[in-house]
Amino acid sequence: MSSFRRLFFLSAALVPLTALLAADPAPAATAAPVVASRAHEVTDLLERFVSWIHARYAPGIDDQLFHWIACGLLLLLAILLRNIIRNVIFHYLKKFAEKTETTLDDKLFPALEDPAAMLVMVLGIFASLTVLQLSERMDAIVNNGALIAVLGVVLWGFIRAGGAVLDHFEEIAHEKEMTVATFMPLIKKTLFVVTIVVGLIIIADSLGAKVGALLTSLGIGGLAFALAAQDTIANLFGSFVVVMDQPFRVGDNVKIGASTGMVEDIGLRSTKIRLLDKSLVVIPNKAVATEPITNLTRFTGRRVEQVLGLTYDTRPDQMEALVGELRQLITAEPEIDAASVHVYFRDFNASSVDVWLVYVVKAPDFAAHMKLRQKLNLAFMRAVEAHGLSFAFPTQTLHLPEPVMGRIAGAKN
Repeated sequence: MSSFRRLFFLSAALVPLTALLAADPAPAATAAPVVASRAHEVTDLLERFVSWIHARYAPGIDDQLFHWIACGLLLLLAILLRNIIRNVIFHYLKKFAEKTETTLDDKLFPALEDPAAMLVMVLGIFASLTVLQLSERMDAIVNNGALIAVLGVVLWGFIRAGGAVLDHFEEIAHEKEMTVATFMPLIKKTLFVVTIVVGLIIIADSLGAKVGALLTSLGIGGLAFALAAQDTIANLFGSFVVVMDQPFRVGDNVKIGASTGMVEDIGLRSTKIRLLDKSLVVIPNKAVATEPITNLTRFTGRRVEQVLGLTYDTRPDQMEALVGELRQLITAEPEIDAASVHVYFRDFNASSVDVWLVYVVKAPDFAAHMKLRQKLNLAFMRAVEAHGLSFAFPTQTLHLPEPVMGRIAGAKN
C-alpha cells in the first residue's frame, strides 16, 4: 500500500503541471521534439498493438469496452510484475547479498527495491491510460505526466542508490577512523541537493521549458555570490583538501606554520589547535591547505644527531679508543637501529675536537626516546671520564712576545 500512496501523491502533484503543459502542446513539441516524438511513437505503438489484438482475437467485443478491458489487464500486469520484483527478484538478490563479503550490496538492493517496483507501477498506470483512446488534450496530459513520473522515479532511484553507497563509505570511514567521516553528513546533503537540482532541470528541459535563461541567471548569481563570499568558499575548499589528503586527524600533534600543538577540531571553516602552552589557536582552512604541515604524531622513528666536543689535549689514541667505545654503547641498545649508527671524529673546531654521533631510535614514542637518550648521554659522560678526557668549552689562548710578557710580570711585581 505504501507504493500506491506514493503514486497517489505523485499523481496529485503532477496533474496541475501536466495540465498546464498540455494546454498548448505545440510549443512543448517544438521545444523538445525528440521527447515528444518518442512519446508519440510509444503511444501509437501501444494503441496499434491493442487494436491488433482486438481485431485478431476478440472482434465481437465492442471497441471501447475492449480498450477498458485492456486498461484493466495492463494494471493487473503491472501489479503482478511489481510483486514479482519485490517478492522474487529482490528477495533472491538480498539472499545473494548476505553471502558476499562486502556490505555494500546489503544496503544497495533494499534501497533500489522501492524505486524499481514504483517504476513498474508508473509505467503500467500510464500504459493503461494510453489505451483508453482519450482526447488529444488528455493524451498530452498523460504523456507529460508519464514523462515527469518516470524521470522522477529514476531520480528517486539515483538518490536512494547514492545514499546507500555514501552510507557504506561513511561506515568504512568510521571503522578506519578517517577524517572524511566527519564530513560525510555534509557531503550526503550536498550531493542530495545537487542531484535534485540537476534532476529538476533535466525534467523541465525534457518537457520543453526554456532552462537556458534560468541557468544563465543562476551562473551570474553564482558568480556574484562567489565574489562576495570568496573567503568562506576558500575555507570550504580548504576543508575538503584536508579531508581528501588527511595530513592529520583529531588528536594528532602537528605543526602548521608557526603553530605547534594538538588538533582538537576540524571544521568546515577552520581547524582548532591546542598549543603547548594550552592556549587555543583557530586557523582558517584555506591557510591549513597552503601551509606546510608537520605531523609530529606520525613518526616512524626518532633520529638523534649530536656532537661531543673534547679539549685539544686529547691524544689520537685516546680519541680512537673513545670513538670505538661510544659506537659500542649505542649499538648495544636493542631499541636503536644498528644500521643507522654513525660515530666519527669529525672536526677540529675553534675550541674543541668534535665527535659526531647519529642514531635512530626505533620507537616513535617521545618519552621512550628521551629516556633512552638520557641513558646514553650519561654513558657518554662516564666513558669520557674513564679515558681521562674532558669536555671542551669555548676558550681562547693569547700568545704574547717575551718582552711584553716581561713587562707584564714586572708590573705585577
